[in-house]
Amino acid sequence: MTAHNCFGPALLSLDCAAETSRISDFLKETVFHRFRKKGLVVAISGGVDSSVVAALATQALGKEHVLGLLMPERHSSSETISLSRTLTGHLGINSVLTDITAALETLGCYQLQEEAIRRVVPDYGSGCKSKIVLPSVLEANAYRLFNVVVQYPDGRTISRRLDLPSYQGLVAATNFKQRTRKLLEYYHADRLNFAVAGTPNRLEYDQGFFVKLGDGAADLKPIAHLYKTQVYQLAEFLQLPDPIRRRPPTTDTYSLPQSQEEFYFSLPYDKMDLVLYGKNNGFSEAQIAGGISLTVDQVRLIFRDIESKRRNAGYLHAAPLLLEQI
Repeated sequence: MTAHNCFGPALLSLDCAAETSRISDFLKETVFHRFRKKGLVVAISGGVDSSVVAALATQALGKEHVLGLLMPERHSSSETISLSRTLTGHLGINSVLTDITAALETLGCYQLQEEAIRRVVPDYGSGCKSKIVLPSVLEANAYRLFNVVVQYPDGRTISRRLDLPSYQGLVAATNFKQRTRKLLEYYHADRLNFAVAGTPNRLEYDQGFFVKLGDGAADLKPIAHLYKTQVYQLAEFLQLPDPIRRRPPTTDTYSLPQSQEEFYFSLPYDKMDLVLYGKNNGFSEAQIAGGISLTVDQVRLIFRDIESKRRNAGYLHAAPLLLEQI
């Protein structure tokens, strides 16, 4: 049997030592020589991606050349700050904590979120929590439309389908969070003559899981070529604290806990990584299905979803267009 027929998780096995060296060289060359900056700002979320980027930057540039920013807001999990502080302490880097709740209140973020939700849940109000979710990509007959899940103060939970104006209004208001954080990242970068690091992995970068001119804005993105599975491998190799290595992917954006799977990818990241890898490297739908215990029809549905998200990501990645070349 050829290696090409052996489809499975082993295909994403990473030579962590070699990859760490390669990324370190890239960071030193880019930050110090190409950009002529003194260091790197990394927004720390307590998740594995930002933690790995901060650790790689620290190893490559030296801890005095890395600043970690902690930027919680009203809806952030308490775990976020705890893990972020654990990470900055573990690395020995300087950090700045800025709660952005007041800024978001001034911008109207929370009020606009609530107004959008009340279009479909009229009694949404004080004490309520919410998140938005997608049905599974494997449900062949499902129209994949977002629902808002609302939890009332008494613990009762309901789910309502979002109409287009409600969905767009809710997402637009929520995007204030990522864009406000980016303002602070560039403030500190300008203050210190540092560059700003982006932290998306390949799955997020390819599929457009970021906010344009929010968390999508950066001067360099050192792990955008790595699948999420490989980022976890690097986290282990770099000996990051266990709670960070064990933390599942989360958006940490809405007031109810929310996984990336239910919000955007609709499939566990390890399977999504493999399907994306298979599609990128010419494996057939049958090979992929056999390697991760899905049916060919299910893989076909995931392929369709990947292509749909890539079309949207094209706009998110696009630089401002000019009428003519200058």
